Amino acid sequence: MKIAVMGYGTIGSGVVEVLKINQNKIAERAGQPVEVKYILDLREFPDDPMEDKIVHDYQVIVNDPEIGIVVETMGGVEPAYTYVREMLLAGKQVTTSNKNLVAAKGAELIQLAREHNVNFQFEASVGGGIPIIRPLNKCLTADEIEEITGILNGTTNYMLTKMASEGAEFDAVLKDAQEKGYAEKDPTADVEGHDSCRKIAILTSLVCGRQVDYEDILCEGITKISAVDLKYASAMNRCVKLLATSRKQGETYSCMVAPFMLPAEHPLCNVNGVFNGIFVHGNVLGDAMFYGSGAGKLPTASAVVSDIVDMVKHTNVNIYINWKSEKLALKSYRESKNRFFVRTNSDRETVEKAFGAVQYVEAGVPGELGFTTEEMRESEFETKAAQIALVNRIRLG
Repeated sequence: MKIAVMGYGTIGSGVVEVLKINQNKIAERAGQPVEVKYILDLREFPDDPMEDKIVHDYQVIVNDPEIGIVVETMGGVEPAYTYVREMLLAGKQVTTSNKNLVAAKGAELIQLAREHNVNFQFEASVGGGIPIIRPLNKCLTADEIEEITGILNGTTNYMLTKMASEGAEFDAVLKDAQEKGYAEKDPTADVEGHDSCRKIAILTSLVCGRQVDYEDILCEGITKISAVDLKYASAMNRCVKLLATSRKQGETYSCMVAPFMLPAEHPLCNVNGVFNGIFVHGNVLGDAMFYGSGAGKLPTASAVVSDIVDMVKHTNVNIYINWKSEKLALKSYRESKNRFFVRTNSDRETVEKAFGAVQYVEAGVPGELGFTTEEMRESEFETKAAQIALVNRIRLG
């Protein structure tokens, strides 16, 4: 099976490396050898062992009948969408690690692949090296998935872990994450929660079978989390994690990306560093959890290569994925119920006038109060919080 790789950056070069490292085992599992014939990139790569395979025009790949599978690791929606669409129209199977592309165009590309009896797969678009897409599509199809809650971004999880363990502030740990290569020069997609938001939109689309737009999901990042918040969390024997959540609510789902304070016994509380963890609850299965390297060159490339092997074994056979373009209207986050941890500069009288009975948290922070609320709707909390001098609030898991 001859393949092409579009994008020779971190993940694309990782795919080539994995195919080389495990060449014999991959051939055994796929039923035939897998050979990289082309690598598409605008750049030149002098002295790279794959230099002779570099091409600069994607039409070379489109027009070569020998190419059966194309790997897209370019990132972004365009030109990735145009290139992938052309590949599917030409009868080539495609796998991608590009969550931006999958979140925006997944339903359309799945349908196009079905019409041309090929496959569009995207295991690496969520959770890096953690298998989650294929389990949802195959292993858990007997279940009604009622909840998915996950730590889906390794960068923010690394930062929160470091803030908790060292008492460091956001700016300091962000700089450290950038120096270690965990955070991009522009970290907005990670720290503002956009990366996690696209991923939970993909997972929700898969379990409900309809299009969930990430723009419709409440998205809060970790930029407002401080060392003081982590100090309160420690006093409560809790940890702070950026969670992407999706819960079935009647005929629809309620989705959110936001920081949560989790009790120490919660399984996601022990997911630290750059690791990811995804908790799934099915009405038949009950609880299951997927844990592992959520990012990185080789873990993500491993997930891409698993798609390659699957598609080699299903040449000329479309693997059905239930994700239609019909949009699902999500339930408003303002209707969901949560408990909250709150920091305020107001006095106890003002707090109790707004919230009634609360539980105060002592963490040795001068000049402010910390307290937890009873469970209430998000809309109710917003009304009450407007009556006090709010410093910060974090939902309780």
